[in-house]
Amino acid sequence: MSKNKKTSKEVASKANGQLKDPKSTPNQKSVAESAVSQAPDKKKKK
Repeated sequence: MSKNKKTSKEVASKANGQLKDPKSTPNQKSVAESAVSQAPDKKKKK
């Protein structure tokens, strides 16, 4: 697998929703954390 693959913004956003959901299982949260950590960095506004 390539080292520069990133999670899309759309997937990262959905994963963030999973992290905030109190009904998410620990396994779901683990996968969501992984997706969020691989998301591209936000660009800073000047």
